[in-house]
Amino acid sequence: MRLGVLDVGSNTVHLLVVDAHPGARPLPAYSHKADLRLAELLDEEGAIGDDGVERLIGTVHEALQVSEDKGAEDVLPFATSAVREAANAESVLARVADETGVKLTVLTGEEEARLTFLAARRWFGWSAGKLLVLDIGGGSLEIAYGIDEDPDKAVSLPLGAGRLTTSWLPGDPPDADDVRALRRYVRAQIARVVSEFSRLGEPDRVVATSKTYRQLARIAGAARSAEGLYTQRSLTAKSLEEWVPRLAAMPVAERVELPGVSEGRARQLLAGALVAEGAMDLFGVDTVEICPWALREGIILKRLDQMP
Repeated sequence: MRLGVLDVGSNTVHLLVVDAHPGARPLPAYSHKADLRLAELLDEEGAIGDDGVERLIGTVHEALQVSEDKGAEDVLPFATSAVREAANAESVLARVADETGVKLTVLTGEEEARLTFLAARRWFGWSAGKLLVLDIGGGSLEIAYGIDEDPDKAVSLPLGAGRLTTSWLPGDPPDADDVRALRRYVRAQIARVVSEFSRLGEPDRVVATSKTYRQLARIAGAARSAEGLYTQRSLTAKSLEEWVPRLAAMPVAERVELPGVSEGRARQLLAGALVAEGAMDLFGVDTVEICPWALREGIILKRLDQMP
């Protein structure tokens, strides 16, 4: 069957259309994205303003039309941290439902981490052993660890690349004192949960998902996306250590020129790099393997598992 997954995230609203069947891997058929940046549309009270809600409604309408055009039998709609943490989340969800007919399922941070872990587990298989999975989104950082399909531990921290850029790095290029302050904040937040994972034992493999990690791996020399999903990609702590100060010194216009860096993500790449570097350092990780599957694939796999 052909399914659509509608992901209302902090950076983008992403419709992924896949051909999916129980017992088979989901095959991407079409991808449609809109850079809505909900995390940057919050007012001083932390609410999504009327303009942001109208844009969200229009974007959802457009995604529904695309899913219909591409023959999707069903659409699985969900929202993550930007909607979850908005002060007016209930009214936003109600308006979206009233005007589009779409009832967005709002995932908790822990649910995000668990579903992303499921996707990574299915991608790498049982032979990968104990996995530590790191995922940097626009609004949050998810961390999960385990040996089964459901992780033994899963947490979500407010360390998304978009959120941190808006709150901590207003300059272009950012002020050096702001970068240092953000680095301290990121590491203090991650350090609070490291012991909860350390007591579970050493992972056999450390896996990273998300656009942020893929772009960081690409600028550090990993293969282009054009070389296919099955090409192995990784990112080393040493590469990050070299790239963080370089990114901090670059204005956005220069970051856009880096390989694999999109215009929409260039501004928040430094914040994402600081989170990636902090997570790898505090967890004692030298190298992460890049997983092409993440939350959206986890949603699809969960749906397929529940089918009779």
